[in-house]
Amino acid sequence: MKDSEIRALVAEVLAGIAPEADLATVGDDEDLREALDLDSMDFLNLVTGLNQRSGVAIPQADYPKLYTLRGMVAYLAR
Repeated sequence: MKDSEIRALVAEVLAGIAPEADLATVGDDEDLREALDLDSMDFLNLVTGLNQRSGVAIPQADYPKLYTLRGMVAYLAR
């Protein structure tokens, strides 16, 4: 997947979890949990949704790599 496709996927999954969250207001290196006020369940649902939609297995040990938008893009692009 291209970076733009991954960003669109993250935005789509996020819209289903926290419709009021605006990914466009978040910098690439900001912690998404803090910037978008996502609680632990929201973040878990985001990671699960990304796993299901992308087909990329994301073990719990790798969750910290997904705290930022840059981290998500890098992780899902590999």
